[in-house]
Amino acid sequence: MSIEISKVTANIGARVSGVDISKPLDEDQVTAIREALNVHKALAFDDVHLDDEGQQAFARHFGDLTTAHPTVAAVDGAPNVLPVDSERGRANHWHTDVTFVLNPPQASTLRSITIPPYGGETLISSSAGAYRDLPAPLRALADTLWAEHTNDYDYAVPDEQIDEEQAVQRAQFTSIKFRTAHPVVRVHPLTGERGLFIGGFAQRIVGLSVGESRKLLDLFQSYVTRPENILRWRWSPNQLVLFDNRITQHYAVDNYDGRPRRLHRVTVAGDVPVGIEGKESYSIEGDASHYTSVAE
Repeated sequence: MSIEISKVTANIGARVSGVDISKPLDEDQVTAIREALNVHKALAFDDVHLDDEGQQAFARHFGDLTTAHPTVAAVDGAPNVLPVDSERGRANHWHTDVTFVLNPPQASTLRSITIPPYGGETLISSSAGAYRDLPAPLRALADTLWAEHTNDYDYAVPDEQIDEEQAVQRAQFTSIKFRTAHPVVRVHPLTGERGLFIGGFAQRIVGLSVGESRKLLDLFQSYVTRPENILRWRWSPNQLVLFDNRITQHYAVDNYDGRPRRLHRVTVAGDVPVGIEGKESYSIEGDASHYTSVAE
């Protein structure tokens, strides 16, 4: 049975059938999935029967794995698996995974473990679509800019609204402080496609004040979050979603009334981002060598 790719929306997302990802994949299958990922940015696999070991084995087809996270604890006994658990916090802000390090993951896999009876969707946006949507003057401006990404930033949540458990989680998240400068427009290393490389960890435009940076970042982000560029994925049991972390952003919708929601995430080590002039990202603070190798 050959692999079949069915588009979900015009700009992002496809379902993949005709392959059993619980088994080792041959070279042709890996190539077909990689090519589909290059085109569609996010791929969904239904009726998968994987445990943590199987999810890691699938992700390894695309490169070396990172550990679970630079600062957040992994699943017990599985150092490469991050529990995305509503009891440990909710990532209901737009972001690209771990952009505060020099070489963020190239790809992320999410597997459904516990799904609420309603809500809890994951939104995934094409930052390539966002870049294409920019008017020519804004595109020319974005091409020249660099942004500083950090895990240590003002969450704009008053201290009195943070309980003790949330304070502990935040302290863990920032236990090692990272700051990295990335191009606002990243060139995809496989396709040459350009995408807006910003998201929640991008806090300042290099050379501008915080206030000026916020206005520009919000303007560019408004193109990332246009409905036409978004896949709204409603989870079902036994699903896995693979998305290209180099040219997407995502958001976990907090609309399930506090019901249990748990996914497991495994990420594939990435390369150092490159801007349109060929200049690589550079680290300002923090060493992530314990977290990830650099993909060649």
